[in-house]
Amino acid sequence: MNIYALIGSSGTGKSYRASMVANERNIEYIIDDGLLIKGNKIIAGVSAKREPSKISAIKRALFMNNAHAAQVKQALKQYKPNSLLILGTSEQMIEKIIKNLDLNPDYEKIYIQDVATEREIRRARRIRDEQGMHVIPVPTFEIKKEFSGYFIDALRIFRKKSKNDRLPLSEKTVVRPTYSYLGRYYISDTAIISLVYYICSGNKWIGRIFKVSIESKKQGIVIKVDLSAVYGVEIPAAVRQLKEDIIRKVEQCTGLNVLFIDITVKSIVVANGHK
Repeated sequence: MNIYALIGSSGTGKSYRASMVANERNIEYIIDDGLLIKGNKIIAGVSAKREPSKISAIKRALFMNNAHAAQVKQALKQYKPNSLLILGTSEQMIEKIIKNLDLNPDYEKIYIQDVATEREIRRARRIRDEQGMHVIPVPTFEIKKEFSGYFIDALRIFRKKSKNDRLPLSEKTVVRPTYSYLGRYYISDTAIISLVYYICSGNKWIGRIFKVSIESKKQGIVIKVDLSAVYGVEIPAAVRQLKEDIIRKVEQCTGLNVLFIDITVKSIVVANGHK
């Protein structure tokens, strides 16, 4: 296996540029912050960005947990990649990852300064310092459930084919991990319920909202809504649109992953208020 290392201090844009470096050098697999990635798919591992502190995040990225390391070693044994790109903040970090994953100690070094300008590096550092933004080089759908409760955004990268034509190159995900904040934040079920009531209240076809309940699960939340509909509305289409609105606005406002919405139309209300 040919091993490459992309080296640069924290916040210099390594994860942002990892896919581009891999594509240019025909590198099949990437190891970044505890994850083994092939193309747009996470093959194995656990993201260090899920850890509650910087110390635990560093340990996760170094594969110091035996079970975590064993999972990634098994995946490497199974897929037998010809080439692998490892991201690290220093040569010492790269060598620790190589040791913990029992990899070939010989590797080719690529420094962030080789693939990014000083201006681009300064901009990446400013975004990290001011906004706490971290990039994971996979599409949002790959990690959405694992990062429920975090604020995440999709980031699409394009390359120019001509002046007015851009081709999609890759999609990455921006996350704001727990340890990048000063303290922690909690969102109570009551706050989410109030948000759902507010979203529903903007729909004139809803006669009355009887009840909104929230069920919290490890990977996100389940929302249940009981309501009445005004006579004459096309209920299936209206409910479908309401579900889409609730998912989009709740996830946008809270960072929580909405696993499922159950909307029950319990009665029909006519113009004069009779059921």
